[in-house]
Amino acid sequence: MWEKVLAKIAAGERFAGLHGTAHADGLVLTAHVVTDDDVEMIDADAGTPPDAYPALTPALRAAFWYEREIHDLFGVVPEGHPWLDPLLLPGALLPRPGDGTMPAGSDPDEHAVPRHVTGPGLFTIPHGPVRSGVFESVEYLVETPGEDIPHLSVRPFYKHRGIEKRFEGMPAGDGVLLAERVEGVASVAHALAYCHAIERLTGCTPPWPARLVRVLHAELERVANHLDVAVKLCDAAGLAVATARFAWHKERVLRLVGRLCGSRFGRGVVIPGGVGRLPDGTGLLAEVGTLEKDVARDARLLMDTSSFLDRLRGTGPLTPERAREHGALGPVGKASGLIDDARANRPYDAYEALGMGPAARHDHGDALARLQVRWEEITESFRLLRQVIDELSDARGPASVPVPEIDGRAVGWAEAPQGEVLYEVCLAGGVITRCRPRSASFHNLALFHDVFAGDILTDFPFIEASFGLSIAGVAR
Repeated sequence: MWEKVLAKIAAGERFAGLHGTAHADGLVLTAHVVTDDDVEMIDADAGTPPDAYPALTPALRAAFWYEREIHDLFGVVPEGHPWLDPLLLPGALLPRPGDGTMPAGSDPDEHAVPRHVTGPGLFTIPHGPVRSGVFESVEYLVETPGEDIPHLSVRPFYKHRGIEKRFEGMPAGDGVLLAERVEGVASVAHALAYCHAIERLTGCTPPWPARLVRVLHAELERVANHLDVAVKLCDAAGLAVATARFAWHKERVLRLVGRLCGSRFGRGVVIPGGVGRLPDGTGLLAEVGTLEKDVARDARLLMDTSSFLDRLRGTGPLTPERAREHGALGPVGKASGLIDDARANRPYDAYEALGMGPAARHDHGDALARLQVRWEEITESFRLLRQVIDELSDARGPASVPVPEIDGRAVGWAEAPQGEVLYEVCLAGGVITRCRPRSASFHNLALFHDVFAGDILTDFPFIEASFGLSIAGVAR
């Protein structure tokens, strides 16, 4: 059943996800495998629910969370899976993505706090789902003898919104409105990935000015997200001035985005076939230049603060071997030596013409390395922004082109601040019959279990912040 997928992984291609689609005659499982310049869909028939199928996880560890998700949504048992603890739908009965019928459900664990580690003095701390401050709903079950963290489980199901089901029946042109809201902090990236799938399916190419505007907003979104990570790390370290400075820089970016398009999240910019409108770039270059200087100055001061660096160095390390085995994405993967950026490797919109600078190699995989990757990405983002603003001053053409109505299925991608976002979209009669978003947050959060060796409870906020993930992108 999985021979083709495993053969491609053995040949050096990257596993990017697995999901199910229910049909009247059974369940089809689709694996996504990333090649040098494309994302391939590989289908496998799992039979009629609630039948079981041979699990992929024993042969491919990266499928661990994906098969738990399939078990929750469809009630189909992946035989041989090591741990089918509820991930998305504990005991819930929601419509299956694909056919509108109801799943068998997924019974919650009979123990409120299941244990993986036993021994004298061990206890479990349920951290969340409600916490102080502004945090998304997620529960971390921390098993500890008091300080060390030998095991941690993640339960994101408190935020589940049934997004995949909401896509079904929507006109293709309206689907982008929901895609922007799958993961609010990466609205532009999700809209891009969705629209790229539609455009690949229809053979539509957005005009050059629209492709430039897409890059403009994607890079502003990247800068805002990376600054948000800096804010959270500084706050965890008790650096009040640094927290305030980077929060103000992030606010400046969001206000700039709001002035350009009317939404601080960049919503309404990306549409199938182009962009909603071309922005007024008056004074934009000077504003971006001033912001770049201010961010660079404060970043230098922060990275010269030894007490701050001491909290990050060696904290939450992800080994290069584990990152490669899982196919870690974005800054999490780059900090562990896995450099795979869709903007450079599978370029879209204006990225190929603008060109990406060479990425520095990191292999320490700790919270400090993840922050260093983000500073480097911010520097590259500002370089791209200057290029885009310069190109836009001479660009001529419409904001968008019509998108024909075509039936079929395609995959689109974009590089969000958290890493690669994938959208598989199926259309029939111009209407969405299945839309599967896969965020980098879902793919990377599965690695959260693996980075606590040698760390203690007070390291937790630094590790969580350094991953920079969104629970909305996980629970959907």
